[in-house]
Amino acid sequence: MKDKENGDDSLQPKDKPSKGIEPKQEMPDSPKAGPEGATPSAPIAIEKPKAGGAVEQQVDAEGSPSSSGDHKPRTDEAASSVAAKSVSTKPQSFLGERPLPAIEMAPRVLRYRSRRDFLLFGTGALAALAGGAFLLPQDTLNRLGVRRNMDSPGKEWFLNKALRIDDDVAEGLYSGTRRVPTYTKSQITPLKNNYNGATPDPGYISGWKLTLDGLASGLSIPLDIQNLLTRFSVHEQITRLVCVEGWSAIAWWAGLRFDDLFRAYPPMSQAKWALVESSVNLDGSGNPDPYFMSLDLATARHPQTLLATHFNGQPLTVEHGAPLRLLVPVKLGLKNVKAVTRITYVAEEPRDYWAERGYSRYDGI
Repeated sequence: MKDKENGDDSLQPKDKPSKGIEPKQEMPDSPKAGPEGATPSAPIAIEKPKAGGAVEQQVDAEGSPSSSGDHKPRTDEAASSVAAKSVSTKPQSFLGERPLPAIEMAPRVLRYRSRRDFLLFGTGALAALAGGAFLLPQDTLNRLGVRRNMDSPGKEWFLNKALRIDDDVAEGLYSGTRRVPTYTKSQITPLKNNYNGATPDPGYISGWKLTLDGLASGLSIPLDIQNLLTRFSVHEQITRLVCVEGWSAIAWWAGLRFDDLFRAYPPMSQAKWALVESSVNLDGSGNPDPYFMSLDLATARHPQTLLATHFNGQPLTVEHGAPLRLLVPVKLGLKNVKAVTRITYVAEEPRDYWAERGYSRYDGI
């Protein structure tokens, strides 16, 4: 290596000895061989190197070893020390790429860390497996051979908390200006009858009324289907209905916008929720089982939220919620109440049929 600034081939000036290495002393010519036991006329002074004095290589300011001195293999400690000192001191820009430092590790340390990481990974995997088993339904655990009852209040609390986090994220991402996709009539697919329980007898239709409560006027207002069809404009849309069971269907709906009803009959000032009910709902055995659902007013006033009166160009049938059903395309199907009989505006989040049975409350898509 040449000293670029001085243009000299040596690392040190020629008239100065290398630092850290003692100059060799001149040795006088050996006297000629004399008689055995004769004493030499001049003593010979031989300077023995101090321990480690001329063995270690010196490192100059640039990190280059001195060319003087005996060369012996460096020990691991010396090599590590040289590697640590060989980091460039050239200034780096803030966004510039930094060189990676050289890291040397003894095989013994590497083996120790590998065993430790393996044990930590195995412990984590077992903990995850145990936690997953804790959250499985009891019927599934029984099939897997786990007979111990794992149902507990803590398990129920954890699952409900997880559902609530999902609701909070969905609610935070909600936008009143975002619309779900719409389709053409050629894309319509069959929509099955999916009442919660048994399909009610159509005899209720003749006496059906929609009752509005929680209004700013303080009144309770009943409306029949003719009141709704004559007072409000009818809007059509072809959207997808998504069921929590995993299926979906594209259908052609028509009816009044919920927001139009909201404006015509404004709720009390502190209202933030609507409790939507159906008194004609039946359970699987055909017994009365009133259905109720909570709906935030921001979603109720979404431009695609309808109180539907028609399905595929015809008045609603009993199977699809005659004579008036709620249609909320930005929510799962369980929020789309059939045969609505009452809407009540309230300040606090009201009861919800499926949320009380362990399902989510928000149910956004």
